[in-house]
Amino acid sequence: MYDVVVVGGGPSGATAAEDLVRSGHNVALLDREGRIKPCGGAIPPRLMRDFHIGEEQLLTKVTTARMISPTGRRVDIPIENGYVGMVDRKDFDPFLRQRAVDAGAAYFTGTFVRIERPDGHPVVIYRDKATQEERELPCKLLIGADGAKSRVGQAEVEGADKVPLVFAYHEIIKAPEATDTYDPMRCDVIYDGAISPDFYGWVFPHGGTTSVGMGSEQSSVNLKEATAALRVASGLSECETLRKEGAPIPLKPMDRWDNGKDVVLAGDAAGVVAPSSGEGIYYAMVGGRVAATACAATLASGRVKDLKLARKLFMREHKTVFRVLASMQNAYYRSDDRRERFVSLCHDIDVQRLTFEAYMNKKLVKARPMAHLKIGIKNLAHLTGLVKAEHV
Repeated sequence: MYDVVVVGGGPSGATAAEDLVRSGHNVALLDREGRIKPCGGAIPPRLMRDFHIGEEQLLTKVTTARMISPTGRRVDIPIENGYVGMVDRKDFDPFLRQRAVDAGAAYFTGTFVRIERPDGHPVVIYRDKATQEERELPCKLLIGADGAKSRVGQAEVEGADKVPLVFAYHEIIKAPEATDTYDPMRCDVIYDGAISPDFYGWVFPHGGTTSVGMGSEQSSVNLKEATAALRVASGLSECETLRKEGAPIPLKPMDRWDNGKDVVLAGDAAGVVAPSSGEGIYYAMVGGRVAATACAATLASGRVKDLKLARKLFMREHKTVFRVLASMQNAYYRSDDRRERFVSLCHDIDVQRLTFEAYMNKKLVKARPMAHLKIGIKNLAHLTGLVKAEHV
């Protein structure tokens, strides 16, 4: 019997498995393999520090972010005192899984089917990828890190079927040489209702390749057509397409992450993708770490209430950031007029500095109260229509 079975080998599940093994637990990691999540691939320096990720995993370091408004206005934001690291999930996820295996996790390839409890303890039933036969993984506790629309979550945790989702799609293309519209050292974020009526589009460089994609909560939006239009607008329509990937992304942490007895969720399965930005890799890995901490505490104490530690620890540090980002998305993503105003705010040097300091360190910056006051006044002026949309 395993102490913990982790279902899902993405950044969240692989991190949870590695942490538990290194703390002396007997762990099985189940992953279906072969699926690459659509993802811009951005990771902050704090992730690399907290999870000991070497720079050899980075395809490039982005030093500028360009915000593009519905009318085509462009605001280039230099990333001072840092960078945005770029990874490709087709390589990054296997690296994290292999690291967990090297640490001592038992690795199984297959698809989660159900959980049975013949003697009170959970038994994970999965379909082996090679043989298509059902097999068993008995355990004391289970971490569901199997992504948005988690099958573990929907089977075990109340509310898992009610998480709001953005449907994301991207194409990995062969990167062109630098042009007037493409810079291999710059992330482009496109706030345009013609691309996405309620989210955004992106062009993120990955060294020799580039991720071009968008997302929307509206099922009526044709993601492939919108991405094709984005490629045309970005001068990338003639580039060779290497991969196409799509998947739902949750944008609200669940109110409950455990079933009160032997299952806890992590990463996308728990809804921990940042609102507004859609950033998920860092928060997924944090989610895996706190789920591992909760399981270790439960195994040590015998108290199933300790499974609640996962959500408590995560929200203690990141709740405020998530609330701010959710408020920003609700305020500025609802129309092109609001999106135009949001890009106008991005002209402000204090907005630029505070935004990327918060991104790189994953903490709201409190050191400059006058800057916050000025931003608050500008924000209010735009939201109330006291200034024109193009006012900076």
